[in-house]
Amino acid sequence: MDTTNDVKKQEEYMEKVKGLNKGKNLKYNILTMGCQLNENDSEKICGMLENMGYSKTENVKEADIALFNTCCVRENAEERLFGKVGELKKLKEEKGIIIAIGGCMMQEKHITDKIKQSYPYVDIIFGTHTLYKFPEDLYKALEEKRKIEDVIDVDGEIYEGLPIKRDSKIKASVTIMNGCNNFCSFCIVPYVRGRERSRSPRDIINEIRELAKEGYKEITLLGQNVNSYLRVEREKSIPFEEYDGVHSFATLLEAINKIDGIERIRFVSPHPKDFTDDVIEAIAKCDKVCKLIHLPLQSGSTRVLKAMNRKYTKEQFLELVDKMKAKIPNLTLSTDIIVGFPGETEEEFEDTLDVVRKVNFEQVYMFIYSRRVGTPGDRMENQIPEEIKHERFNRLKDLVEGGIEENNKKYIGTYQKVLVEGESKNNKDMLTGRTDSNKVVVFEGSKDLINKIVDLKILSEHMWYLKGKIDE
Repeated sequence: MDTTNDVKKQEEYMEKVKGLNKGKNLKYNILTMGCQLNENDSEKICGMLENMGYSKTENVKEADIALFNTCCVRENAEERLFGKVGELKKLKEEKGIIIAIGGCMMQEKHITDKIKQSYPYVDIIFGTHTLYKFPEDLYKALEEKRKIEDVIDVDGEIYEGLPIKRDSKIKASVTIMNGCNNFCSFCIVPYVRGRERSRSPRDIINEIRELAKEGYKEITLLGQNVNSYLRVEREKSIPFEEYDGVHSFATLLEAINKIDGIERIRFVSPHPKDFTDDVIEAIAKCDKVCKLIHLPLQSGSTRVLKAMNRKYTKEQFLELVDKMKAKIPNLTLSTDIIVGFPGETEEEFEDTLDVVRKVNFEQVYMFIYSRRVGTPGDRMENQIPEEIKHERFNRLKDLVEGGIEENNKKYIGTYQKVLVEGESKNNKDMLTGRTDSNKVVVFEGSKDLINKIVDLKILSEHMWYLKGKIDE
């Protein structure tokens, strides 16, 4: 579907809001919850707001608009949102601040109902599929002084050409697809983001070429299931224009690898069941694709994986790891693990620990299972008591941290290429950056090294970061 006219209409609304704001020094504050896709969406919201005459502030008390871009993957995100919105009631009464809430959580009816009932001073509610209409929603809230609820349940379209205000000048995230068709039983994402829809190869390649011209060095490709890029379109014979030979995720990596100026390519999140041989081969031969690959495990138990609807077994996951390690030089792996899924036994949790020991992950993102209304997991019997979840989580944490400390030692004395991101948050006299394998490195150096890739010798490890020095 051609969405050009829809975007043009929103550009007109941006001009209308800009006209309302003429001569005013208006500011916005945005709080982003959740994944990198949400962060990318927030960059688009910021781009639209700045086109409408607003400037960003980190102090919500200075803001004329307070905006929340929500995530519904974890239960504590709801508690955090309601707490933050409650804090704004006084600002609403004192200065009439506009309050807007968007993102995944707004696709859940029980959440929007609670907001309307308990927080009636919220001005705008918008969902994942109507983000592009934010200028129109804001104009109506400002001009017509009415509450706006703009949420649709059908799968949204992909809207190209929205303005974007990126936080970094060297690293950029690029969404390649939206939605998910996997329906893991613990996950609410397919219900709030919709089914898989891939962006056209031309739009992705052209966006990355422009980023390269602007000086960006590292690109992260985003999607709920990136390695199924264009799969649905091919299976359903949905027309798409092949561009630069791109007709799959593997060929997309190869095309981006050829773009001058881009020096690093990352991607999240892939699905183990879709890690086909052509993707493995593309990672191996593309020199710019980082060899730290995120491979979500979720559980090491075959029975639990089946209950999660993950479509692979413990043995198949380990076979895939062995195949990747054999074909991709210097491969390191990160993963996601959920502890305490309904019905998980002690023996099945030990299966997870067994996989962690065998794979030797470079990074592990650990989560205690959180019930999500509307998912099959929420309706399952045998929910695990909280104290058992936390006890298992702590055991996994101890194992993972022991592995990180051991893995870090292999870097000492080696030379690593580090993309310098800026000053260290903990010590302004030091610089910080990341290796190809996403390890944080701090070192002494001149500020003109920021936004460059430098060779560093690693001197020591400190669990969550490495210390290095400039190669002389």
